[in-house]
Amino acid sequence: MLTIPPLTQHEIEKLNWEKVDNLIPVIVQHAVSGTVLMMGYMDQEALNVTLNSGKVTFFSRTKQRLWTKGESSGNFLELVEIHSDCDNDTLLILASPIGPTCHKGTESCFASAQTEWSFLYQLEQLIASRKNSSPDSSYTARLYASGTKRIAQKVGEEGVETALAATVNDKEELTNEAADLIYHLLVLLQDQDLDLSCVIRQLQKRHSIKE
Repeated sequence: MLTIPPLTQHEIEKLNWEKVDNLIPVIVQHAVSGTVLMMGYMDQEALNVTLNSGKVTFFSRTKQRLWTKGESSGNFLELVEIHSDCDNDTLLILASPIGPTCHKGTESCFASAQTEWSFLYQLEQLIASRKNSSPDSSYTARLYASGTKRIAQKVGEEGVETALAATVNDKEELTNEAADLIYHLLVLLQDQDLDLSCVIRQLQKRHSIKE
């Protein structure tokens, strides 16, 4: 969903276009997972189109024209936030990708660059995709078919087993049980039409109140 970008008109006017020959480098990052999706360039018109349309638009140096990512493939980058760096000569865009970003069909143009945290997001997406699958297709689908009470029970069981592993200082078992707990918690959240982003926002809200 498009939000009001933090980049104000005053900040836009401060961008150092002359320093970069009127083509400012732009790094695009997944707004949830943090995965770096691609890098491109914008001129002032491309930036204005991006802000007004909500779809990330670049200036193509090869085509010598404006280019909206996804204009041919439909794999758009929907603008979430936009920030300038400390020197006002580079932009960072947080975006919500519609389909793969790379023309090779991968999520990112830097296909091999995956953080451990971005894997957690990908796991959540995989779990979500199993929600309406046949129970015979996977353990996750069978969990969904068993109903909310059974999923909640599994979270409780894994929580107890995680705690017990910690009490006997068994780090290997604690790691295994914690992985089971997180997996089943992700299933429970999806079962209730929630996700980790909801939990993170609640943690952020609590943190801001304490501050």
